[in-house]
Amino acid sequence: MTSAPIVSTFKLGRVQVRRSGYGAMQLAGPFASGSPPDRPTALGVLQAAVIAGVDHIDTAQYYGPGTVNELIRDALYPYPDELAIVSKVAVPPSSDPYQLRQGIQDNLRTLRVAQLAAVNLRLPGDGRVDARFDDQLAAMAAARDEGLIAGIGLSNVSLAQLRHATAGTDIVCVQNLFHLADRSATPVLAECLSHGIAFVPFCPLGWPRGRDNPVFTSPVVNRVATRLGITPTQVALKWLLQLAPNVLLIPGTGSVAHLRENLAAEDVTLDHEALRELDGVGG
Repeated sequence: MTSAPIVSTFKLGRVQVRRSGYGAMQLAGPFASGSPPDRPTALGVLQAAVIAGVDHIDTAQYYGPGTVNELIRDALYPYPDELAIVSKVAVPPSSDPYQLRQGIQDNLRTLRVAQLAAVNLRLPGDGRVDARFDDQLAAMAAARDEGLIAGIGLSNVSLAQLRHATAGTDIVCVQNLFHLADRSATPVLAECLSHGIAFVPFCPLGWPRGRDNPVFTSPVVNRVATRLGITPTQVALKWLLQLAPNVLLIPGTGSVAHLRENLAAEDVTLDHEALRELDGVGG
């Protein structure tokens, strides 16, 4: 009898999740603003993810809008007990921060759940610690205390904002732009690690996409992939996983084949030579 492979996990608030998850944004088509080109394929990707052991799915009501949450519901409801669904909410600069609660309720209604494992407060990226930031944190804490969400996350957060937030309340996850070619959020990652907070890079395969992607166009990444007999995608994802134990991945795809490629990155090995070479990609 063969034993099941050991899967690396980290805590996401109250639950322990596999470090390789799935980001569902791409299911809403280009710019996350429409419908999937092939609905049965999109449903199949979600189902394949759960069958493969993914227990952390990232989404948002404004993907579509509503499209991605509806796909998740139609593909997976009733949900496995161990599945952690994480969403995000934001409000325009001039809007009442307590509209965040309505955004959370929109997610709950569409997904047909009573509580989300975590919801990220999506910030504008100005890095400011001010009264408006405190008001938004208070709205998120009220939703948590009411039981609508199990944990509060922050997205697009500065180091100063993260430190201010953790001084006043529990933060379970952070989503910031981070990949091989853009490591500007390294201080935020280190702060998360010191507090046991999950760090979830968005755009883990580089940004922008397409021919200008700084990861896939890197000669170093492609050379390492060729030498090790793996794909550039797997190089990029494994590099993130080996950085710190609190890194959780949510690469997105609309293809079952690409989903399997992403998950297989857990099992590849980047040797010392590869890591030394890759250190220069973000320089």
